[in-house]
Amino acid sequence: MSSIAKIKIDEIDRKILRLLQENSRWTYKEIAQKINLSLTPVHDRIKRLENEGIIEKYVGILNKKKLGIDLTVYSQVTLLKQTKEVSGKFDSEIRNLPEVLECHFVSGSFDYLLKIAVSDMDAYHQFHQLKLSAIEGVSLINSFFVMSEVKSTTEIKI
Repeated sequence: MSSIAKIKIDEIDRKILRLLQENSRWTYKEIAQKINLSLTPVHDRIKRLENEGIIEKYVGILNKKKLGIDLTVYSQVTLLKQTKEVSGKFDSEIRNLPEVLECHFVSGSFDYLLKIAVSDMDAYHQFHQLKLSAIEGVSLINSFFVMSEVKSTTEIKI
């Protein structure tokens, strides 16, 4: 059971959250107009959602291709030992690698699933050789190269 308490939200909160996921740059006034509510309650609700941690942060989503980041790789990483020390060291090292967009500790036949974004195959080879495989405790890395992106979203169904 999760130690994080679930926070109750109503349908108006959901509408606000959907709009902010669509475009976090909507002004309070624009949101108020879209959901037929006055400005002050919209402002108060958004502040409450931020304070309760439902809205964690606002970000800009960048176009990787236009920035020369043309290769996305998923890597399955297996550690030599599944101990707290080895996992902790791996977690700490991964957090410092900007190429790693996501890192998930998983159950199954490997320990971690990584999403990595780099410019090209040569950049991935360098990353693999000099950074990822150099982390103490890494035993095996299986990598899968994305040929085309079918769906990519940050929106959560609420």
